[in-house]
Amino acid sequence: MAAKPTMLTAEGLKNLEEELAQLQNVKRKEIAEKIKVARSYGDLSENSEYDDAKNEQAIMEARIATIEAILKTAVVIDESNTSNEHVHLTSVVTIEMIKTGRQCKYMIVGSGSNETNPREGKISDESPIGRALMDKSVGDVVEVETPGGIQAIKIIEISK
Repeated sequence: MAAKPTMLTAEGLKNLEEELAQLQNVKRKEIAEKIKVARSYGDLSENSEYDDAKNEQAIMEARIATIEAILKTAVVIDESNTSNEHVHLTSVVTIEMIKTGRQCKYMIVGSGSNETNPREGKISDESPIGRALMDKSVGDVVEVETPGGIQAIKIIEISK
């Protein structure tokens, strides 16, 4: 079975490629040096520096594997073929919480892309709000199940 494509923005692809290069070319060498130094301390069975370096290495290698897997299935979203009529991947959507009148602005990004960061205003197309907004238009009101209950959300603006 073919792997599901990972939809990325051009910026998201660039960031992942830079992170991968940093991990492979710089961080690997740093951790290898830490392991080498820790080995020189002698008995590895009671060497916390060695254990810490090996754990750091395992975490880093897992991250490298994750990034490589994402990049193998990456598809960059072609924003030139998109409009502001409907919400789609890469749309920047201004919404209003009907109950409170509070407005928020989110960019819709691919779910498997590691680009999601609600604090930076980037939400997944598979998150509750992202899923509810997909293919909707300005003026549409959608209901979203949140931890605080069902929220009515109005789409105020869609941009790129």
